[in-house]
Amino acid sequence: MAGNTFGHLFKLTTFGESHGKAIGGIIDGCPAGIELNLEVVQQDLDRRRPGQSAIVTQRKEPDTVEFYSGIFEGKTTGTPIGFAIHNTNQKSKDYSHIKDSYRPSHADYVYDKKYGFRDYRGGGRSSARETASRVVAGAVAKQFLKEVKIHAFVSQVGTMKLEKPYQELDFSKIESNPVRCPDVEMAQKMEDYIKSIKKEGDTIGGVITCVAQNVPIGLGEPVFDKLHAELGKAMLSINAVKGFEYGSGFGGVKMKGSQHNDQFNEDGTTTTNYSGGVQGGISNGMDIYFSVAFKPVATVLQGYETINKDGEKVQAQGKGRHDPCVVPRAVPIVEAMTALVLADYVLMARTNKV
Repeated sequence: MAGNTFGHLFKLTTFGESHGKAIGGIIDGCPAGIELNLEVVQQDLDRRRPGQSAIVTQRKEPDTVEFYSGIFEGKTTGTPIGFAIHNTNQKSKDYSHIKDSYRPSHADYVYDKKYGFRDYRGGGRSSARETASRVVAGAVAKQFLKEVKIHAFVSQVGTMKLEKPYQELDFSKIESNPVRCPDVEMAQKMEDYIKSIKKEGDTIGGVITCVAQNVPIGLGEPVFDKLHAELGKAMLSINAVKGFEYGSGFGGVKMKGSQHNDQFNEDGTTTTNYSGGVQGGISNGMDIYFSVAFKPVATVLQGYETINKDGEKVQAQGKGRHDPCVVPRAVPIVEAMTALVLADYVLMARTNKV
């Protein structure tokens, strides 16, 4: 299986399956001498872990990360940073009913056709559990970036959309509720809605908005490796993501060029930021902001029709422990992938000029 490594200079390779002994990764290219607070790394993992509230999957995993290399006396050594997160609460029997059939909108069918073999326990390598390794690497990348501030939050669940611009939000309130929406009133509505969806045995999608502040000017390459293109790739690599939009996004098509142009201030900043902090594929020092759309979780706890390995129509029933809405737990994943991209491009920028 190819495609398990992300990044150019600051690289992450992940390994493991949902119901294997462990998942983990190797961070390669991280500079030496970075002071690492491992408690902060664990805190980010805790934000992603299952079982943290009534609106997420009730799989009980402590998700404790263990580092095996690349760190000495609290600092990175410049060598590969190896780590693992041991799985402790697998219930593989919950998936025996799909051993010979395929769940709609999952990777089951294409995995079987591509490899001729699949680990059906929780989706194996295609499980979103793999993203825990990304959160660890992203937490390391955040500590390398230091001055850059990355805030992701839930801005929409189903049709419930937070209409306030991010500049009017208090990011300190993101972690004040299980939905991770910085508007407390909207957060409560979203939480109640997710609970009602869960009672129906169904799922719902949502949107996560991310804002990166204090990003230095000059990150990104102007042709194929544009900064926003790499951010898009990073977000679209996350399980269940169906869309990526940065800056004015699709809304910009309604504007005239004279309205959409970001006019300069004398110090090089701009009066507006429809560009989303990126121009010509290169960061311009303004806030980078984008939104990521997540589909409803494909496993619904209802009866459904599907096909088996022989192409026969069969009836099946959704089982196991699953999120009724993935976006609350995906917030730290979006932050992590943003940090990995920015850390990678900070290192690349060091080669741009003398």
